[in-house]
Amino acid sequence: MNESLDERYMRRALELAGRAAEAGEVPVGAVLVGDGEVLGEGWNRVVAESDPSAHAEMVALRAAARRQDNYRLPGCTLYVSLEPCCMCSGAIIHARLQRVVYAAADPKTGAAGSVFDVLTSTRHNHAPEVQGGLLAEASGVMLKDFFKARRSQLQGMQQ
Repeated sequence: MNESLDERYMRRALELAGRAAEAGEVPVGAVLVGDGEVLGEGWNRVVAESDPSAHAEMVALRAAARRQDNYRLPGCTLYVSLEPCCMCSGAIIHARLQRVVYAAADPKTGAAGSVFDVLTSTRHNHAPEVQGGLLAEASGVMLKDFFKARRSQLQGMQQ
């Protein structure tokens, strides 16, 4: 199989999303790449860290910024298994990422055009290139399965 670099990094983001699911977190994973090198990775850790900002994207951005010793990450691409929310989109803009590639659209809190237009707005002083839908089906299945299992657990607890 001759998969593209984008597909390879998105598959890694999906692996990281699986780690989040195993830990009982919403299954979202992110990989931040610069100059062909992984600079940061993350998966949702909101529950584990008791931190509402510990989204996969934020974890990956923090790791990359520490590694680069710079809060600006120009020329970098973020691969994330779910469309970024408003908070993550703001951080992406401030970090000056070149590209954002996401798998599944988020019809509830997506900020790359699904619900909000934070990443795609021309009102900011920086706008990354945005590509959605890469391996969206795999991400969508993982998210649906996670929430189906969670609903089952809740129903079982209520009986």
